[in-house]
Amino acid sequence: MGQWRRAVLPAFAAVVATALLSACANGGGLRVEGPEPAPPSTPGLTTPSPHPMRTPAVAVDLAEVRVRLLADKRLSGYSRTVLTNCTVISRCLSRGRTVDVLHSGTPQQIVLIHTLEKFVFGIFLIAVEPSGPRPIWSLNVEQPTVNASPQGDLVVESKIFTINDPVCCPSGRRVEVYRWNGRQMIKVSSTDQ
Repeated sequence: MGQWRRAVLPAFAAVVATALLSACANGGGLRVEGPEPAPPSTPGLTTPSPHPMRTPAVAVDLAEVRVRLLADKRLSGYSRTVLTNCTVISRCLSRGRTVDVLHSGTPQQIVLIHTLEKFVFGIFLIAVEPSGPRPIWSLNVEQPTVNASPQGDLVVESKIFTINDPVCCPSGRRVEVYRWNGRQMIKVSSTDQ
């Protein structure tokens, strides 16, 4: 009986471990984040393919981003107050998606600005350059979801209040599409739903 346990138990443990690990696999290795949500349908945009090309992730230094943003004279007053009083960077800034909406071949980082309660009230598009992060564009918007369309436009979906909404819970949404025109980001469409 003791020999049986010594021979069968390690094999049984290996089978159980393999089964547990394979349950986490999705065919491309272990994936921590969930599946990417499809960008909202917007008039004039085509439906993305089920496997869009991904822009490689970049590791932008949020402390450096904070310094660059505070040096920008165009930074809104509220954003400046939040960033000035922010002693722990992760409490006021976080990384969003990596995109290439400038069509430069070098990824840009979406950076979200939020309150301590993680209420996002704005986004920044940050170019990652050898000299450090460079703010390209910003938008004050509440609780946004930001994606790149298959054409390389920036699609921003945010929550908006409708007439009868309670203060806690906006039920409407706005979808805005922004495009790089070679010099700046311009709004090409806006739809309230």
